[in-house]
Formats: sequence, C-alpha cells, structure tokens
Amino acid sequence: MRILVTGAAGFIGSTLSHRLLERGDQVLGYDNLNDYYDPTLKQARLERLLPQAGFQFVRGSLEDQPALAKAFADFQPERVVNLAAQAGVRYSLENPHAYIQANLVGFTNILEACRHGGVEHLVYASSSSVYGANRKLPFRVDDPVDHPVSLYAATKKANELMAHTYSHLFALPTTGLRFFTVYGPWGRPDMALFLFTDRILRGEPIQVFNHGRHTRDFTYIDDIVAGVIASLDQVPGGDPAFDPLQPRPGTSSAPYRVYNIGNETPVQLERYIQIIEDKLGRKAEKILLPLQPGDVPDTHADVSDLAAATGYAPRTSVQVGVGRFIDWYRQYYQV
Repeated sequence: MRILVTGAAGFIGSTLSHRLLERGDQVLGYDNLNDYYDPTLKQARLERLLPQAGFQFVRGSLEDQPALAKAFADFQPERVVNLAAQAGVRYSLENPHAYIQANLVGFTNILEACRHGGVEHLVYASSSSVYGANRKLPFRVDDPVDHPVSLYAATKKANELMAHTYSHLFALPTTGLRFFTVYGPWGRPDMALFLFTDRILRGEPIQVFNHGRHTRDFTYIDDIVAGVIASLDQVPGGDPAFDPLQPRPGTSSAPYRVYNIGNETPVQLERYIQIIEDKLGRKAEKILLPLQPGDVPDTHADVSDLAAATGYAPRTSVQVGVGRFIDWYRQYYQV
C-alpha cells in the first residue's frame, strides 16, 4: 500500500516506517524536523530511511496546509498514520500555543486532506494522558476522560472528538491509539529512560518526581509498532452493536474506533531506575521531588479491546527492553 506517515523522523514514526518498508509498502514520510529535542537525532533516524527503496520524504509542518495538501496530492496515500504532534506534558505549561497549532490546527489539516484525498483509513496518535485525573485502574477506553490535567492531554482528547466528527459526517474510517509511555532504541531524549541513562553515565544526579512512587505502563517500541500496523490493517466500519442509548466511547455507528495500546504491566518508577542501574552497572544519585503539574500518579492500560480486534499482544518485558535501549545508547553515543 501507499502509506503516509507524519512524524516519520520521530521515535515511533521512524520505527514504523522501517517495518512498513520491510513488508513491501511504499512510505511517504512527512516531518518538520523541529528542535523540541535534538534535531540531529531526528536527522540520524531519517538518514537510515532515505536510502531504502520505497521511501520518500517531505519536510513540512502539519500547520502548513498547502504543503500538506501537496504531499497528499503528489503521493495519493491509501492510508495515513498521523504521529506528528507537539509532544510533552510539562512543555505544554510553557508554550501552549505550540499545542494548539500542531495538535488542533494541524490535525484539522490532516482530517481535511484525508477527506478530500479519499484515504481508506486514518490511524492517529492519542495518549494515555487523556485519562487525566482518573484514578481507577486499569484505564479502560470505556472510562470517561473529561478531566485532563494538561493542555497536551486536552488536545489529544480533542483529536478523538474531531476524528469522530469526520467519521460520522464523511464516512472517513479513523482509529485513535492511546499510547502508554513508549520506550526503546532511538527513543526521545526528553523521556525518563533517555534522561536517566545519560545522566547516570555522566555521573550527574537524576531528578526523581513523586519520590519515585508513581507507576507507568512502559511499552516497548516493537510492541507499539506491531499494534499500530495491526490497527492500520483493520479498517473499522460502523459497530452494529453500538447503542446510542448507552454509547461506548471507543466505538460508534460511524467507522470509528479508539484503543489503548500499552504493556498491561505497570512498573513503579523506583523499580524502573533499579533496572537501569543494573544494566549500566552504576548507581544513580537521586534528587527526590514532588509530582509535577500536569503529571498523573499512575498509568495502567487495559488493552483487551485492541487484543480482541487485532490480536495485539505485547511481548517485551521492561528488563529486556531497557537492556536493548542501553545497548543502543552506548553504541550510538560511543559510551
């Protein structure tokens, strides 16, 4: 198939693009290579893709509607995976306008391009952050998500609502995936695993929020990508069992689905740090701090809906995944 992947120089987008190319798809990567984090890492990811047959690249922003429309017109994608976004919970407190532009204006442009381009299926990144102030675990797609605690989370919930509107009005099949703390080789430098590994190897202290007591459903990149591809291949139709008198948030009479995509095995941050220390053979100097504004104490994904629909089954333990990341980090940075 011809598949357009936005955020193709990003962590998930670049890994997904490799897997799609391996199975014979044609991929158009679309990314603005912004400097939210080290753009040289993004460029390095991209340089691994550019020589591959079947891969093309366009540099552009989601907010640039003419550039995005041209990319769609030239490539004529059959399916689209939208992973480009302004990421990060804490940064949304500092620069809210970046989230409005990329995640709302940009996502509108994606929806319009898919609508007018006759795209068969749009899969897009949502986030576990939408669960906000919820404390009932595990998080289920059927749970209400009306109390976001960051603007980032609010924009991701808005994306789900916007997608449903287009599924309903224009019969555009859409699938939203609520990602739970993705990690692994080629990961993001603003995420805990990357930050902790870097600082421990430098002999610098690490900041441990919530005194290390909160838990996260850390999900390895290969499991995430397998779930994205399985979702992409499963084009939703209207749910014949949908009851408008008792509506479920993750399904609809329209061709629309929302799923959690996680590991189903939450790990306390303190334990996560111990695993990193064991793999590095070094102890961390810790600065214990309170929970940060916009963060949630715990995440735990119920992935039963995704498993039932696609056969999704995460296979990578945190011990194995962290080890693979550290092996990559040492090789990439020659440590």
